[in-house]
Amino acid sequence: MRDSPLVADATRLRIKEHAREIGYIYNRRAASLRTSRSGIVGVVVHDIMNPFFAEILRSIETELDRSRQTFLLSNHYDQLEKQRTFIDTLLQLGADGVIMSPAIGTPPQDILLAEENGLPAVLIARSVEGAAVPVFRGDDSYGIGLATNHLISLGHTRIAMIGGTDQTSTGRDRYQGYVAAMEKAGLEVKPEWRFPGPRTKQAGFEMTGAFLALKDKPTAAVCWNDLVAIGLMNGIARAGLVPGVDISVTGYDDLEEAAIATPALTTVWNGQREVGRRAARVLLDRLNGIEVHPEQVLIKPELHVRQSTTQPVER
Repeated sequence: MRDSPLVADATRLRIKEHAREIGYIYNRRAASLRTSRSGIVGVVVHDIMNPFFAEILRSIETELDRSRQTFLLSNHYDQLEKQRTFIDTLLQLGADGVIMSPAIGTPPQDILLAEENGLPAVLIARSVEGAAVPVFRGDDSYGIGLATNHLISLGHTRIAMIGGTDQTSTGRDRYQGYVAAMEKAGLEVKPEWRFPGPRTKQAGFEMTGAFLALKDKPTAAVCWNDLVAIGLMNGIARAGLVPGVDISVTGYDDLEEAAIATPALTTVWNGQREVGRRAARVLLDRLNGIEVHPEQVLIKPELHVRQSTTQPVER
């Protein structure tokens, strides 16, 4: 019943078929008393409707399946109490571990509490200062620098940044990468060129009016992610302009939708599948007693140039 390699395939299939016929259900709680393992891993992220997290989850699921681990999923929507309730539930169920993209405001004490109660944690996408656990995420500062430098190389000097928040490590790093690239090129960074907040298509679309109304009319926009970029391009088109011609736009994450957007979106691949795979692998190593260093691992992003960026056009 546990897929032991010592049992012949034909024998295992025959026994499992008979178990289904007689209605046998594996008693996970009874087994956990014997093994001290429940076979359950928790995964908590901001919002699984965001394809970025969906791609990470796909890799996590593939890796956990290989070890016959079942995962429970929760969205916290950056609500700290919702995240805490989920962690409490995992502790009550005797879950083996948790992979989490921590909610805004997560204190390191919350992660320490889980660890001290036998729930090892691995962080993805975001880090929490003071939490001594493994972290896997893209190198956000470097990645946004790639996008900003690409626009600068095309001749853009007035570049806005749309989306993100300083309340997360991701938001801080991406903005710092944008500022560093602009300053290295000797370009001015105006406070009004930053539009914090948007992280969805709708928010990117709704921000278009304020972006287009800027007096000095930026010729390009570095967006927080692909969703914001696609929303902004839709808003630009709705305003009678041509994204990728009148205004250059870059995204971030390189979601599947980026390549088929109109125009095809220039964006930065952020290694989300690699993040999910490595986070799950390290958590499994911890569960198997392998020593793991509590370090942050940054996946190196890659710029993918498509149709949404070109030389600047004055409006």
